[in-house]
Amino acid sequence: MRLRFADQARVASVGVRARKVRAFLSALGIAIGVAAIVAVLGLSSSSQAGLLAEIDRLGTNLLTASSGQSFSGDAAELPREAPARVGNLDAVESVAHTGDVTGAHVYRTPLIPAVSTNAIQVRAASLNLPSVVAAGMAQGRWLNEATATQPVAVLGATAAKRLGFERVTPGQRVWLGDQWFYVAGILEKAALASELDSSVLVGYPAAERHLNYVAIARGAAVAGPPSTLYVRAATEQVAGVQAVLAQTANPESPNEVDISQPSDALTARAAAEGAFDSLFLGLGVVALIVGAVGVANIMIISVLERRSEIGLRRALGATQRQVRTQFLAEAVLLTVLGGTAGVAAGMIATVVYAQNQGWRVVVPVEAWAGGIAAAVVIGAIAGLVPAVRAARLSPTEALRTV
Repeated sequence: MRLRFADQARVASVGVRARKVRAFLSALGIAIGVAAIVAVLGLSSSSQAGLLAEIDRLGTNLLTASSGQSFSGDAAELPREAPARVGNLDAVESVAHTGDVTGAHVYRTPLIPAVSTNAIQVRAASLNLPSVVAAGMAQGRWLNEATATQPVAVLGATAAKRLGFERVTPGQRVWLGDQWFYVAGILEKAALASELDSSVLVGYPAAERHLNYVAIARGAAVAGPPSTLYVRAATEQVAGVQAVLAQTANPESPNEVDISQPSDALTARAAAEGAFDSLFLGLGVVALIVGAVGVANIMIISVLERRSEIGLRRALGATQRQVRTQFLAEAVLLTVLGGTAGVAAGMIATVVYAQNQGWRVVVPVEAWAGGIAAAVVIGAIAGLVPAVRAARLSPTEALRTV
């Protein structure tokens, strides 16, 4: 007696349809494992796509030159002329800079203990800083030629949170350098210059006048030297500018200048997004193994409970191969149902989280296809022993339970 594929599938589904709760619980373990695998791969790919899109938006042509250390280990300084020198390079499009105002701390009120600095730094900043580092304003306005000379400050995104500012309203002030500074605005997060997030920024003239940030140039006190240069170079000539940036910024001591490309950090972060994937994938595999054990256990119980059915089928002419195929197909059907539900759950989790983060939704083909394939393989493995055991039952032995 030969059975068509449709008939074999219908027979294999009898056990699933007759024991719905048991089938659901058996498939649940497979669904959890597959969902974990799909979600991990999907979220990792979506996160990487989001970071790469952010890199494309911000550009890879930003370089930084910051003051390093001298041979003796002391803190070095950039020359005051460094921004002008670097700006004269043909391949340089724009240069912005900041100066670390050491010794100045900022508080919400003068009643805050002096030791509670909240790790907020004070920096003098050039007026073109936001455009060069691609950081917009979340609230208020950036400094201009007038406010840069007055006790006016702009807060970095993290600094604003630490100081308790959510928005900018007229008359808001911070206690900076033993006097009040009015808050003009709050910056958005600066992905390419994260040090600005925890900073309070003032104009160079204001830093010189109100915070004593001065240097001596030709015997006269002027606004202190820059600590970091932000350099936008022509995209196709970034490598060339990077090669000469230290010598240009500080010709006398180029070894005291640290050069970096901020987009490299974002690129490395995108590459490292999958660093913990193996851990979560391992947890998903463990869940699949547990699910496989559950399916195997259920199938063995099913064989024991259905001995009379097996004996009757054998007595009516069913071959060992057909009985074996029936129970093997039933196990595969269970795991495929669980795998399909797991793929759907993993994709939904990826879509919801990625859209919440503003990422492009990416679910790799290998994630959902691999999930279904893993479910089929697990079903075949988990159902093999019960199927063989069922096939080996002789009709007379099986019918004794009728």
